[in-house]
Amino acid sequence: MTRRLIACGLVLTAFAAVTACGTRTPDNASQTLPTSTPPSSSSAPASSTAPAGNSGAAAPAVKRCDSTALKGEVAPTDAGAGNRYGKFVVTNSGAMPCTLNGYSGFQLENASGAVPTKLERKADPGPAAMTLAPGGKASANLHWGVVPSGNEPVEGPCQPEPSKAAAIPPDETAALTVPWTLGPVCSGGRIEISAFYAS
Repeated sequence: MTRRLIACGLVLTAFAAVTACGTRTPDNASQTLPTSTPPSSSSAPASSTAPAGNSGAAAPAVKRCDSTALKGEVAPTDAGAGNRYGKFVVTNSGAMPCTLNGYSGFQLENASGAVPTKLERKADPGPAAMTLAPGGKASANLHWGVVPSGNEPVEGPCQPEPSKAAAIPPDETAALTVPWTLGPVCSGGRIEISAFYAS
């Protein structure tokens, strides 16, 4: 009798151990364990929304002033002792701002074509970057002589008389045409020109 009770107790103990180790029953058969820890609120990805008032779009680049955006004129400023002074003035005639920095090309011309021109750059003032708003102006100083030199004729014009100039804006290749009504330029068409400055 005692042996039967011991054997029965062993069977009951083994059954209880198997049940405690997680034997599937109809009540827990559909349960699954998570494979990873759910993200906490502190590890959530940061918002990609841009700050208020900032669309995130880059501002459009301001283009260089070219011959399609500029209108030019040459205006006299002073004269004396065979010297002439003037300004080459450009105006931004476009609808958008543009940048200007440096020296203009400048070739005297008339109805027959190019007239002798020797352009000499002077740093008075030197190059400085600027932005011209629509309608904004910039100037370059000009200086030339009207006294014949070398083998230039003493009577009559020292050089063919120009009626216009082809001026190329800094870092561009296409010229704009400006009227020239200031007579011949002696010394082989020598003109001193400064860099552009705001005016």
